[in-house]
Amino acid sequence: MRRAAGHTADMAVLTLDRWNLAMGDGQPLVVIAGLNVLEDEALALQVARYLKAVAADLGLPFVFKGSFDKANRSSIKSYRGPGLKKGLAVLAKVKAEVGVPIATDIHEVDQAEAIAAVADIVQIPAFLCRQTDLVVATARATYAAGGLLHVKKGQFLAPWDAKNIVSKIKEATHGADITILCERGASFGYNNLVVDMLGIGEMQKLGCPVTIDATHAVQLPGADPRTGGASTGGRREGVAVIAKAAVAAGADGVFLEFHPDPDKALCDGPSCLPLDSAAGLLATLKAVHAAVRA
Repeated sequence: MRRAAGHTADMAVLTLDRWNLAMGDGQPLVVIAGLNVLEDEALALQVARYLKAVAADLGLPFVFKGSFDKANRSSIKSYRGPGLKKGLAVLAKVKAEVGVPIATDIHEVDQAEAIAAVADIVQIPAFLCRQTDLVVATARATYAAGGLLHVKKGQFLAPWDAKNIVSKIKEATHGADITILCERGASFGYNNLVVDMLGIGEMQKLGCPVTIDATHAVQLPGADPRTGGASTGGRREGVAVIAKAAVAAGADGVFLEFHPDPDKALCDGPSCLPLDSAAGLLATLKAVHAAVRA
């Protein structure tokens, strides 16, 4: 990892040298995209290959994302994924066969080393971003493995309060710059989220690249009419709107979830995009990013 001067006073440009990938001021828009949750190996390989090809055509750095477990579910009956062992095996196969870096979530302290051994970017979910033991263990394992940490800002946090997350990570890694912060909306009354685009710049002032999770930002927590509130609803049509606005506001990367048939996705279908929409959206986001940085 390295630092470079940027549009904020001490802006970090973070790198994954083994993948020739850089994120931050003056760098291309990074695309972290894939499946909400792993369903099976074949689907993971299909989506990874498709998105890699789209990103390559556009000259955009790409990281495949897939969760092996979705621990934060509205209902105990909700599909959560294949679990740690099987899920990491699928991600390792995608990494080896498709040739892409991997991002996935962590939920428990004792998962840190196993996940960091496979994932190039380890992601801390929004609801867990203040869990000190988890943040510290994940930071240490990720740093030791040469990866980066992608931390989603909690729906309950002001952007500037993410400074405490960054501080914990630096203390755990002897001052290393490994943190990417992620905007994913703030709770706004009941069953709704809003995104304050000014928060992107506020978090960049902390010296970290910032991404937008446009997929989860359109969630309607506990408000899926299909299940009577036993799952999270969403406004799929808003994903592109939020993604474009965030890139225009200066986001360094985008986080997006796709599925060949979103209405049949096993988790958060109302918020994910059809796979065949990726090329058009990413081309637009690249153009917005170029216009803003110009």
